[in-house]
Amino acid sequence: MSLLQAIRGMNDILPKQTAWWQYVETLCAELAHQYGYREIRFPLVEKTELFKRSVGEVTDIVEKEMYTFPARNGDSLSLRPEGTAGCVRACLEHGLIARGVQRLWYSGAMYRHERPQQGRYRQFHQFGLEIYGVDSVVAEAEQIAFMWRFFNYLGIQDQVKLELNSLGSQQCRQLYKDALVDYFSGHSEKLDDDCARRLTTNPLRILDSKNPDMQELVVNAPKFEDYLSDESKSSFAKLRKILDSFHIPYELNSRLVRGLDYYSHTVYEWTTSELGAQGTICAGGRYDKLVELLGGKPTSAVGFAIGIERLILLLQNTHKDRSPTVSVDVYFVLVGEDALHQGLLLAERLRAEMPQLNVIINSQGGSFKSQFKRADKLGARFALVLGDEEIKQDVITLKYLRDNEKAQVTMAFEQVVELLNKEAS
Repeated sequence: MSLLQAIRGMNDILPKQTAWWQYVETLCAELAHQYGYREIRFPLVEKTELFKRSVGEVTDIVEKEMYTFPARNGDSLSLRPEGTAGCVRACLEHGLIARGVQRLWYSGAMYRHERPQQGRYRQFHQFGLEIYGVDSVVAEAEQIAFMWRFFNYLGIQDQVKLELNSLGSQQCRQLYKDALVDYFSGHSEKLDDDCARRLTTNPLRILDSKNPDMQELVVNAPKFEDYLSDESKSSFAKLRKILDSFHIPYELNSRLVRGLDYYSHTVYEWTTSELGAQGTICAGGRYDKLVELLGGKPTSAVGFAIGIERLILLLQNTHKDRSPTVSVDVYFVLVGEDALHQGLLLAERLRAEMPQLNVIINSQGGSFKSQFKRADKLGARFALVLGDEEIKQDVITLKYLRDNEKAQVTMAFEQVVELLNKEAS
């Protein structure tokens, strides 16, 4: 019988890798708390209509990438391909937005049926921030500052670049779409099949074409800034002025449009050149029409999402010498049945009295020598040793595994706890 394997593009995260994940996820949560955001959790499965109305029926996500299936009652359901739509739906369903400004964060798995490759998976994970009810560019500026601080904490600020653009209002966007249709229609013979289809469904997405044969045509296309209203230009200038005062470097990218229909005004991406084609680490912007589109009252909204897999790939590529590890503080070396039973009891007492410690007991048997090898392999700082002699005398031996200058000591368990308290502080 053949071994069952994971679905292609849906990867296991093994213990050696989870240290990176815990490190990143902990920093995300701590920084979100520092900025006054509260966590929200929403389902992996939603009605397909939610994503058709929010993401857009003629986007690649809805047309090609969503995992969609029928429920027993006939409803069409989909695994969530992104987080914002579900977050807005939850806020509307539970009346959060009606209570005033909401500052929320989420994290978890998303699903898209794409061709798997490095940094692009069918099950992937995101961390996102959302602000509802703030119509000032201060919201965008704060979230960009959040990311800049985050990258600095991770030590990768030199490996990322902020690309910034404005899509203006819905009216500006429509004017620009019309201009693109006129332009690309005049060069219809040069359009590939995908771009020809997008011309009548979502012309902005032509600007995202990765086809090398399309690049000259795309470069010469009308620029979005030429279709911005004075109000949109003024708002975008205010945002750039704030970012300048924060000393956050950025580049203007008039071709940056984002692939989701709900964006307007500010859009941005944090990119890197370290990961090849999958260079976008974080993306976001403003989407003031989304809440209304999903049945709520007109509400300002700003948010972003980080691709955790790509971020960890970048960290691993640039900080190979800084791989986080789960440290073992105390390893119980136990020889004999009585020692094993007594060690179990003492380990539980130690965990209760010093919950900050990582404590492991040897439950595999073996000689003292083989157990010390296991303790050393795990990187344990201290070994607590119990054998027949220690049991008879009602004592325990503490051995320093990372400091050869300190001699081992044998004493009562209560004294060992006091010593560990001093050593661990």
